[in-house]
Amino acid sequence: MGFPLRLLHGIGQDYLHICLKPDYPSPERSDIWLQREGLIIVGTAEAYFSICLCADDYALSPGVSRGILEALGAGRLSAASVMTTRPFWPKGAHELRQFKAEADIGLHLNLTLGSPLGGMPAFAATGRLPGIGHVLKAARRNELPEAEIGQEISRQLDGFCEHFHAAPAFVDGHQHVQVLPQIRSQLFACLEEKGLSGKVWLRDCSDRPWRILRRSVELTKALGIAWLGRGFAREASTQGYVTNEGFSGFSAFDPAHDYAADFARYLRAPGKRHLIMCHPGYCDEELAVADPVTLSRERELSFLLSPAFTAMLDRKRARLARLSDALAPS
Repeated sequence: MGFPLRLLHGIGQDYLHICLKPDYPSPERSDIWLQREGLIIVGTAEAYFSICLCADDYALSPGVSRGILEALGAGRLSAASVMTTRPFWPKGAHELRQFKAEADIGLHLNLTLGSPLGGMPAFAATGRLPGIGHVLKAARRNELPEAEIGQEISRQLDGFCEHFHAAPAFVDGHQHVQVLPQIRSQLFACLEEKGLSGKVWLRDCSDRPWRILRRSVELTKALGIAWLGRGFAREASTQGYVTNEGFSGFSAFDPAHDYAADFARYLRAPGKRHLIMCHPGYCDEELAVADPVTLSRERELSFLLSPAFTAMLDRKRARLARLSDALAPS
């Protein structure tokens, strides 16, 4: 893994700029679900393409969870991924279960924020998980303690199932750690051990370079992650897992930036199973202590709840879909 680490600048979500959130009006609940056949929506005057829109970081803080629940209730998301390492997960699981049939709910594997669910003397000697920079350096040298990581992945999967009363529909990772070679091998092994092999889909954070360049949003970050994730989809496929095909949503997490303009670019050059990640939520004290990405979450949420979001989807001929539905046999 000799890729220059400077190309990964920004993956760790290190920067925060402060500004007032925009005043997008709140819409009435709307039904954006149409009859789907595969990934193409039919029965309209013009064919639509489908996207899976996934909100990351559920249970990171009560405010983040509240924002994601609001977006789910308004029909503005088709997936959400959960941090089971956070103390807010047990209560959050109860509130999230109502959307089990409407959205894919998955595990947001966390190895870089807060504390692990169990002891990791080599990986998290202080009781706190290391930052993404440390993880990337260790991965580059093939020095990650795989046994400890495998045990923690198992604990996080168990924590999901225990409180959600169901297995995750998919697995992705905080700061995309699931694609790192030593971590991905442990993830495959844990899923097989728990009888989930081929029963969940996995997030592939890479995309074809020409698509990334076509979108032109956070190019360094998007290209760096695509390089790190090379081979992930192929390895997942050999293990019997389906992945998304097409990925966007990279952000500078700057609340002064025009998120709506970025979202329009996320819709460019979609893959046939396109996934867009997002990070909506409300800023609260727990979030400010845990993570540098704060007010930009409110900006994202405000856009998703606004009429401008649904108008953009209509204009671009895009509709939200659960990736699990699109992959299910007819």
